Amino acid sequence: MKITVQNHITAPLTQVWSAYTTPADIVQWNAASDDWHTTRAEVDLREGGEFCSRMEAKDGSMGFDFAGTYTKIVPFTRLEYSFGDRTAQIEFSSEAENTTSVRVTFDPENEFLVEYQQQGWQAILDNFKRYVEGK
Repeated sequence: MKITVQNHITAPLTQVWSAYTTPADIVQWNAASDDWHTTRAEVDLREGGEFCSRMEAKDGSMGFDFAGTYTKIVPFTRLEYSFGDRTAQIEFSSEAENTTSVRVTFDPENEFLVEYQQQGWQAILDNFKRYVEGK
């Protein structure tokens, strides 16, 4: 079973791709709620390259590294990565001159309910949309 979240962003594909793959941008949008944030991000954008986003509660009570390895990169079209024993795929497509679709499909983990995971990843993608459209 896989989980999919999606958003339509009013911005050109090149701008959306850049915001999704640039560390300085990632720290601006990568959080599922207002009480969390990403304190640093590292991206080695090549197949076999690694990424890591440090996600922390703003009150300092907890944090974790969301890290993995890129397994496939088709610039401006698709990213695939593994993280632990799970995988994710991100598809980017231009729907109109100034609208880009971003679809994220990932393997759920076993600790939290599927609905909770879908809501969390959708919230992050919603933050991404707000960030890109506000630039």
